[in-house]
Amino acid sequence: MSALRVTQVRSAIGTKPKHRATLRALGLRGLGRTRVLPDRPEIRGMLARVPHLVTTVEADDSELQGPRRRSRAAGAGGTAQEDAR
Repeated sequence: MSALRVTQVRSAIGTKPKHRATLRALGLRGLGRTRVLPDRPEIRGMLARVPHLVTTVEADDSELQGPRRRSRAAGAGGTAQEDAR
C-alpha cells in the first residue's frame, strides 16, 4: 500500500463549511501542518474536494504511522482537582 504526504498550504478561513470539515477529517488543523495518509479512494476523494488548500506528494510506506494514543496512566493530563475525586 502506498502513502500520500498531505500539507495544508492555504487557510480554511472564509471557505465553505464542508471544506473546513474535510480538512479536519484529513487531520489538518492549521497552515503548514503535514499528515502522511494511506493512498485509498476515500482519501483521494477528500483531497479532490480541497485541492486549492493542500499539496499532495507521494510518500514511502515506512512513513505511514498508526494513530497516536495517549496513555491513561495516573497523572497523564489530569488536573489536581480531578485526581482528588
